[in-house]
Amino acid sequence: MLKISGRESADTSPLLRSKYHKTVLPNGLCIVSEAIPYVRSISIGVWINVGSRDESESNNGISHFLEHMVFKGTERFTAPQIARSLERLGGYLNAFTTKEHTCYYARILDDHLRQAVDVLSDLVQNPKVPGSELEKEKGVILEELKNIEDDPDDLIHDYFDHNIFQKHPLGFPIIGRAETVKSFSRDDLFGYIHHHYVPERMVVSAAGNVDHDALVDLVGKCFHKTKNSGSHIRRSTGPRHSRPRKDLFEKPITQAHICLGTIGYGVKNRQRFTLLTLNTLLGEGMSSRLFQNIRERYGFAYSVYSFANLLSDTGNVGVYISTDTKNVDRSIELIYRELQKLRETPVSRAELARTKAQLKGSIMIGLESMSNRMMRLGSGEFYFNRCISLDEVLSSIDAVRIEDIQSVADKLFQFDLFSTVIITPMVPAGGTHKAA
Repeated sequence: MLKISGRESADTSPLLRSKYHKTVLPNGLCIVSEAIPYVRSISIGVWINVGSRDESESNNGISHFLEHMVFKGTERFTAPQIARSLERLGGYLNAFTTKEHTCYYARILDDHLRQAVDVLSDLVQNPKVPGSELEKEKGVILEELKNIEDDPDDLIHDYFDHNIFQKHPLGFPIIGRAETVKSFSRDDLFGYIHHHYVPERMVVSAAGNVDHDALVDLVGKCFHKTKNSGSHIRRSTGPRHSRPRKDLFEKPITQAHICLGTIGYGVKNRQRFTLLTLNTLLGEGMSSRLFQNIRERYGFAYSVYSFANLLSDTGNVGVYISTDTKNVDRSIELIYRELQKLRETPVSRAELARTKAQLKGSIMIGLESMSNRMMRLGSGEFYFNRCISLDEVLSSIDAVRIEDIQSVADKLFQFDLFSTVIITPMVPAGGTHKAA
């Protein structure tokens, strides 16, 4: 058993210090925890290093579908028992799937850690996938798909990912497609579990009033069925460049929704903190340039923001806006104008300092949530094989220079490499889709 211990001080006050520990069990399962002694809760997650980027066109959506199905019963618990298991103790149980990870997590009072580990371990090790629930859950997922289709400000990001990543699995929707969801069988799901739900692809992360040694003992007892597969699963490398294209969709809505951008950086890129600072300055919050110009000055939009999604080896950057159809061309023009300003004109020292303070404050306030700390631990273990300390994050943001902002803007905001997706209100009945 490999055990690593360390301390991360989030503040000079003794009351706010947290302790980080890491243990790797003989079967390869990794356990990371952060002890926060001044709270009475624990957030704990079981992470599996698999998501929609590990799928094919024929099984797109299986990671997300499996995440749903494990709650339909295990060898020890029925679906109603799972639903009540932690809620009867005042806790919370849920799961989510991303492009790269699946996480089953719980929030509980510190007295109920044993029950949380017991339930979570059973979910990922012993799902029964009852046939009687399989078809029913397909219907649930299909309804979830309809919800997304009815929510253009969410849907457009799936379209945008498909636009820039194209045939690579990173361009697949996490939820899958109706035809693939309908095709899944019990054998498909058990095969996926056998292949991916193995200890060397798992991390258990916990944050709150948790004792690491007690957590390791509980996890070791509850995950004894999980054996190391000895196999190594390789992911296809994410695209670093994309052929720009423009997609236009028509739907029965009242606003136009626009998403434009390009491929960005991976989470390990040395310029990632520059990109995050640039993104904050451009389109995060009321003080951002996009908000102040397009919303406050022109009144063209209620919602306008920029985004920077960092994945393990690639990512995307862009801008989203919803506006009246008569303002589409003018809004795009104004967005490009703001991007061009960042390429051509150095930001002022005062604006950069204000932006850094905003970004650092957002990160530190977020760490008051035990769930955010748990997620930071789990994803950090997969991406960096360690916990990135808060001091390291803050010092990296402080180190961003004016010339760094301009350099990254000039590199990423090359408009001939931009792709654009627009969803407009449907004019004729039936709707159309055009691509160029």
